[in-house]
Amino acid sequence: MKDVAVVGVGKTRFGAFPDRDLRSLAVESIENALSDAGIGPDAVEAFYLGNFAGPSFTGQSHLAPYVAAAAGIHGVPASRYEAACASSGAAFHAAWQAVAHGIYDTVLVCGVEKMTSQPTARVAEILAMAGDVAAEGIPGATFPAIFAMIARRHMYQYGTTREHLAAIAVKNHGYGVTNPYAHLRKPITIDQALAGKPIAEPLTLYDCSLVSDGAAAVVLKAGKKGVRVLACAQTSDYVALRDKADITHLPAVKSAAEAAFKMARLTPKEIQFAEVHDCFTIAEILAVEELGFCAKGEGGSWSWSRPIPVNRSGGLKSKGHPVGATGVAQIADVSLQIRGGAAGWQLPNVEIGLAQNLGGSGGTSVVTILGRNGTT
Repeated sequence: MKDVAVVGVGKTRFGAFPDRDLRSLAVESIENALSDAGIGPDAVEAFYLGNFAGPSFTGQSHLAPYVAAAAGIHGVPASRYEAACASSGAAFHAAWQAVAHGIYDTVLVCGVEKMTSQPTARVAEILAMAGDVAAEGIPGATFPAIFAMIARRHMYQYGTTREHLAAIAVKNHGYGVTNPYAHLRKPITIDQALAGKPIAEPLTLYDCSLVSDGAAAVVLKAGKKGVRVLACAQTSDYVALRDKADITHLPAVKSAAEAAFKMARLTPKEIQFAEVHDCFTIAEILAVEELGFCAKGEGGSWSWSRPIPVNRSGGLKSKGHPVGATGVAQIADVSLQIRGGAAGWQLPNVEIGLAQNLGGSGGTSVVTILGRNGTT
């Protein structure tokens, strides 16, 4: 397999943009990534688009060539990948494989979602399509309800507290204040988080990620110049909670992490920082456990003590969660930190970082490890 590196990064701000459409957001991120890589659209040999529900949110299908052509990318394979909230993580995984196996030398991956074109109730319905519609969606279980059940069970089995959940919200909001691309740059206190509007017991408004518009893009190229992709692994699991042996476990995250660490010849202790999928605060607790940063059941106290920076971007909780864009945005943010380009929210002296992208309540997981050239 060839070495693969991220050589260009481009993003839009995340937020609610009533005057922007899906295509304009995607094109902005693509143009920024191409400019950052110092290449034009003619250099792109294949285009990979991560998008969860563009047809439902906007009414537009056939999205990959629709976006690629608007960005000046013509005559190359252009494909859309859908894996719920891990859609662009899955697109990145496919793109990385193609370059690593020598099929292409230079490819572009974009993730985009335009969510605010629909009223909140319709957004919830569309998002519920990432679960088991027959078993969960039709009976009325939205994702806040699903992750609330997971949180309650984790509290019962391991003694996790509301304060543990609130501390994650406070941390990620605090981080997001300094990220100029974040949707909600608003610090909060523990008391505010605990007293937030109830959404699904025990989750409050401050435990839930945002409905956002936005896009992110990266250019991948064969070789070692740039931020190296040390590993990328994608795995899957049951979609419905009822089929899982233990709803406090995310087996797909665990298996993807194990595969990624083996591929990179690294251990969890060697990861200096991470961007993890905090669609809800309990999801961050589950992530750090399954990634091997701490033992099962200790995610709440581990996150409280903050051994390494997690979600320095603000995470989905503060940065925002345009679902189809999230996976590539995580990889873009990790890449910026490693190369020293996260102005205003730069971590000092980091060389190895990890991105963990989740689809649904664990049906899909993508774990990517990136490093500075020469780290392994």
